[in-house]
Amino acid sequence: MTKVDEAKLNEFVGRVLGDIGGAVSIPLVLIGDALGLYRALRDTGPTSAEDLAAATGCAPRYVREWLSAQAASKYVTVEDGRFSLNPEQAMVFAEPDSPVNLIGAFDTAGAMIENKTKVQLAFKTGKGVAWGDQAGCLFCAVARLFRPGYINALVQEWLPALDGAVDKLNAGAKVADVGCGHGLSTIVMAQAFPASDFVGYDFHSGSIAAATAHAKAHGVKNVRFEVGRAQDFPGENYDLVTCFDCLHDMGDPAAAAAHVRKALKPGGSWMVVEPAAGDALEDNLNPIGRIYYAASTMICVPTSLAQETGLALGAQAGEKRVAEVIKSGGFDRVKRVATTPLNMVLEAM
Repeated sequence: MTKVDEAKLNEFVGRVLGDIGGAVSIPLVLIGDALGLYRALRDTGPTSAEDLAAATGCAPRYVREWLSAQAASKYVTVEDGRFSLNPEQAMVFAEPDSPVNLIGAFDTAGAMIENKTKVQLAFKTGKGVAWGDQAGCLFCAVARLFRPGYINALVQEWLPALDGAVDKLNAGAKVADVGCGHGLSTIVMAQAFPASDFVGYDFHSGSIAAATAHAKAHGVKNVRFEVGRAQDFPGENYDLVTCFDCLHDMGDPAAAAAHVRKALKPGGSWMVVEPAAGDALEDNLNPIGRIYYAASTMICVPTSLAQETGLALGAQAGEKRVAEVIKSGGFDRVKRVATTPLNMVLEAM
């Protein structure tokens, strides 16, 4: 038996214990968000457990224990027995429009845990777990996860990076948002460009119903949502087609690419937003790759394997592999036009 290096062992155990601390924080963060504890901390400033409980209509004993756990995680600040959120903590937990709001990531992690039984079975059968069969409201969680990126970067950075797209959108363009989910990306674009017409397609009818309700609630008139698959959604002569964090989930992304190419008018473009990833495993052995590989194992690969050919690109396919799939559909040029810590934005023409 190889001799154990005690220093390395202790370092590794410490790392794993830190991970366990993060894992067991998932339900606590979700409770804090659902009950308005973070928002109340943001609004009241330094406060006691009893006062926070009164402000949120919660039982003081539970709030005191919750605050202690949050302080141990450094998710809230404690000083002289009073608790608060500093500005950085508030941006992550209490500001819904913050570009670094991460509540949606905790929501998604919770859904992944709930989905464990189904995915574990799929490990043995090799079959998939359909998007509509995923546990809990994964669709809500994913929508919330990606919302900060859409509201802070889509109109401000991603669309302007495309060749001539903003001019077309301002003048009045025809746009299809394929794999739109709950329609947050579609609605953000429609609100920014009222002269253009937007249609969101998704193969999950429940998501289309939610997207339609969101558009109605926001009073957005230049958008509609329909059930449709990426490889045969209706319409033609689109100026712009978009796919946000969904190409790698598709069973046959090559067929989707071919259909998008056919649906675009001459001179139109396809914006593909995918998870940030390098082309080799070694490039992705970092905190972002760690999160994406986990999500890919529990969500993306099972979703793809439940469809048609089940190519299962995975969330960390990388730019080179994604570009190959896009070009297989008939596109001549694929280039990266923007990058964020979580995403890469590609333009295909």
